[in-house]
Amino acid sequence: MSHVSDIPCAAPQDIERRYAERLAFETDCWDVHEAMRTNNMDFVLLDVRGPSLYLQAHVPGAINLPHGKMTAAKMQEWPADALFVVYCAGPHCNGTDRAALRLGKLGRKVKVMIGGMTGWSDEGFRFASGVQPGSVVEAAG
Repeated sequence: MSHVSDIPCAAPQDIERRYAERLAFETDCWDVHEAMRTNNMDFVLLDVRGPSLYLQAHVPGAINLPHGKMTAAKMQEWPADALFVVYCAGPHCNGTDRAALRLGKLGRKVKVMIGGMTGWSDEGFRFASGVQPGSVVEAAG
């Protein structure tokens, strides 16, 4: 027996349940890019990194909103049923998890864009830089 098969595989119904649940929490760079390409963005894309990193490079159309700035008052800028997609630097960063947790506590719907900036780059997609329309980048101070 190999190390792959020495632990039995889960039952098909357990596999289905696990991955359906995972997809309810996550999306990927390709799906976000495709939504943008086809003008079908039915979500708000949030870059949850700090403002200086956002200014250097970010996913086009993303709004900069670090998790620490996600307050009940701030989130009222969007409809109560808005879906948020959050990303940060990449798989080595837990900023997306912190943002998703914060949004969940605020009663908001959220998915994590797995891969973040690293995944976006790996797919070969372009970045934007500077302040984009709708951004909330604040001066450091």
